[in-house]
Amino acid sequence: MSSLGAAGGKSAKASFVSYVTPEEIKAEKDFGQTDKLPNLLPGEVVFCSASTVLKYTQDELSQRGVFGTLVCTNFRVAFVSVRAPGEEPEHLFKNKLYGENDIPLSCVDNIYGVYEDKRKLITGGIVKNKFPSKLVIHCKDLRVFQFSLTYSLEEDAKRIFQGISHHCLELKSLRNVFAFSFCENHTFPEMKRQQRTMMFDSLDDWAQDMGRLKGACRLVAENAQFDLSPHLPQFFIVPTNVSDADLTPFQGNGLPMWCWSHHSGCALFKTSSLPVTLLQEDPVAQAYMEKMLNAVAQTYLFSVKTEDLSDTLPSVPDIQLAYNKFKHFFLIENTTDFWLSDVKWLSSLDSCGWLDIIRQCLQKAVEVVECLEKENANVLIMEEGGSDLCCVISSLAQLMLDPFYRTLPGFQSLIQKEWVAGGHRFLDRCNQLHLKDKENVSPVFLLFLECVWQLVRQYSPAFQFSETYLTVLSDSVHVPVYSTFLFNSQYHRYTFVQAESPQTPPSLLRCPVVWDWSVQFDCKAQELFINPLYTEKMQRVSQRSQLHKHQRQLSLPGSKQSPKKGFFKEETDNLKKILRVKRLSRWMSPDPCSSSREFYQAWLRRPLDYHGLILPCLEGPWLHLWMQRYLRWVQEVQIFGGGLVTVLSQLNGLLEEVRGLRRELDLRGSAGPPTSRLQRTRGSRVESQGWGSRVCLSSSFPFSALRRNSSYKPSLPSSLLHGLGPSGDGVQDLDDPESVV
Repeated sequence: MSSLGAAGGKSAKASFVSYVTPEEIKAEKDFGQTDKLPNLLPGEVVFCSASTVLKYTQDELSQRGVFGTLVCTNFRVAFVSVRAPGEEPEHLFKNKLYGENDIPLSCVDNIYGVYEDKRKLITGGIVKNKFPSKLVIHCKDLRVFQFSLTYSLEEDAKRIFQGISHHCLELKSLRNVFAFSFCENHTFPEMKRQQRTMMFDSLDDWAQDMGRLKGACRLVAENAQFDLSPHLPQFFIVPTNVSDADLTPFQGNGLPMWCWSHHSGCALFKTSSLPVTLLQEDPVAQAYMEKMLNAVAQTYLFSVKTEDLSDTLPSVPDIQLAYNKFKHFFLIENTTDFWLSDVKWLSSLDSCGWLDIIRQCLQKAVEVVECLEKENANVLIMEEGGSDLCCVISSLAQLMLDPFYRTLPGFQSLIQKEWVAGGHRFLDRCNQLHLKDKENVSPVFLLFLECVWQLVRQYSPAFQFSETYLTVLSDSVHVPVYSTFLFNSQYHRYTFVQAESPQTPPSLLRCPVVWDWSVQFDCKAQELFINPLYTEKMQRVSQRSQLHKHQRQLSLPGSKQSPKKGFFKEETDNLKKILRVKRLSRWMSPDPCSSSREFYQAWLRRPLDYHGLILPCLEGPWLHLWMQRYLRWVQEVQIFGGGLVTVLSQLNGLLEEVRGLRRELDLRGSAGPPTSRLQRTRGSRVESQGWGSRVCLSSSFPFSALRRNSSYKPSLPSSLLHGLGPSGDGVQDLDDPESVV
C-alpha cells in the first residue's frame, strides 16, 4: 500500500473523473465474454450478478480498487476479481465455505447507498427503481465492503442492488435458510468419536456428565417428546426432592435445573424466574417457589444462595445498545475515519459500556464461584426466560471451577449443555431471519465469548483452545450452515423437523453442527485452534507468576462500577415474607465487593494450578480489548513481523523440536549418527512452521497475511498532517522514499 500523504501539505479532494467508458473498461479487462462466478457450494444458486463492479480499497478519499463481478446467491454476496491467479494474495487459513471477498447473507449487518454524495441507510422497504452509485456493506464480523456500480450496465446495477437488498434485509422463513439447501445436496461424515463433544441430546450424555461430577440429583426423561412443557429441554436434571408433579405447574418457570456439582456436595442451579407480581399475589406460586428453594437447599447442608440476574446485570436490550456503540469504532471505511477516531479512541471505547458489561459478568461469575468454593453453599441463579444471562454466568463459573471445560471438547460440550440444550434463542438473538422488530436481537453469546477470551488471555496455559478458535467460533454464528445456531430451543428444532418430514425423527436432521470443523477448514488450519501453551499435566509453581504489565495501546482505563449492587446477599425481609424461606445461609459478608476481593487475594496466595480454580483479575487495566477479533481487518494497526502470533510461531517450533527429540530418544540406537537425527528434527521444525516460510506474519494472522514480497507503509492522511502544522512536515518526510538511506 503506497503512502497516502506523500504529496505535500494540502488535503486531497475526492475528485475522481473517469475518461473512459464502461465499454472501454470491459474491453481492457476482457469482460466481453461471460461473468466470472465463484465456486458454488452444493445447493447454492445464483440469483443475480453484475460485471464491471469496482471494489474500493480503504485508501483515503481515493477511488482505487479492483474490478470484478458482484454476485448474489442464496448463501452469500461474492465479489470475483479479474486479477490473474498469481496476483491474488495467499490464503493459508482458507475457509472452505467462503472467501475473503464473500459475505454470508446472515453476516450482513447494514447496507448503505450513496446517492449523489448523500449516504442513506438501506432497508428492505425503501428499495425502488433508483439504484445508488456506491454500495457500502457493514458485516457482523466487522468487515467493510465498498462497491461502485457506476461502470456496470444500468440494468445489471439495478438488479444486483435490489437482489442484495432483498436477500440480506427482507424477512425470510427458516426453511429458506441456505443450510437446508446445502444439506439436501451434500452428505457429511459422522464426527470422530475420539475426544467426542457431548451433544446433550441423549440421556447418556447427561448421565455421563453428572457421573463425572458425582452430582446428587435425578435425571428427568419424561420430556423427550415435550409432553411436559415446550419450554423445558428434552432431558434435564433437577434436585432429588423435586417430584414429578413439580415439573409442570408453571410450564417450567421456577423449576431449578442442575448445572454443575462441586466436590464438596453443593451444586449450581439455574431457573426461569416467575414474575414478581405473580409471587406477590398468588399463594400457589409462593408455595411452589418455597418448595423449590427447599429442594435446592436440601442438596447439601440445607443452604442456598439465590440471585436474580435481571436485577443485578444489564438487560438484553442494554447489551445490544452497548455493543452497537462499541462496534462502531471498528467499522473502518477509510484511513481518515480511523485516524480521526484515534484521538479519543480509548476513552470512547470505555464510555460505550460494552467492556464494563464484560467486567460485571466476570465479577458475577466470581461471586458464584465464591459461594460454591468458599461457602460450600448451593447457588440458584434466575432471570426471566432463564436462557440468556443465566447461560453466561453458569458457563463462566464452570470454566473457572472445572478444568475439563477448558479443554477443546469440554468447552464445546459446555456450550451444548448450557446454551443449545439450555434453550438460548440463537435464531432471534443473532437475527438469522432478518427480523424487522429487533427487540429480541442481542449479542449475548458474543458477550460470553468475550468473557472467555479475557480468561484465556490471563491464564493461557489453562486452556487447550486458542484465541483464534474463539474468533472463528464468533464468526461461525453468522454462517447459515450449522444447526447449532438455527433454532431457539430444542422444541423449536423438534417441531421444525416434524413439520418438514413427519416420518423423520429430529435426531436425523442432517445439517452439521459447528463442532465439525472439517466443514470449514482443513487439518492444517485446525491446528491453529490448539493453544501451544496448554499444560496437559498438573503444574504447580511456588510463586504466582507476575502478569505482564499491559502496554497503554492495549489496555483500557478502569471502568466505572455498576450502580447495581445486588450481588449475592442474604434474602431480604420482603423476599423472606414472599417465599417464606425458613433457613438461609448466613455466612456471606454484608459487603460483597469486599468479600470477593478477600476471596481473590486468598486465592492469589495459593500455588497456581492451571488444572484447578482460576479467577480473573478485574481491576484497573486488566480488562483488554480483543484485538484479533476487532482489529484484524484494520491494516493500519497491524504489526508486521510482530505481535503475539510471532511468539506463538516460535513456541510451536520449539515444541515440535522437543517432540522430535523425544521421539529420537525413544528410538535411539535404531537411527543414524546424532548429527543426522538433529538435522531431521530441525527439518521437521521448519516444516511445522510452514506459515512463516511463505508469508510475512502480521499481528492479525491468520486472518490477514502478506506475501513475502509485498510491503506496507502506514501513513497519516494528508488532511490530518496539514492540521499538524510545521511538525507535520517532519513526519511527512519520514514517508518519503528518497529520505530513506
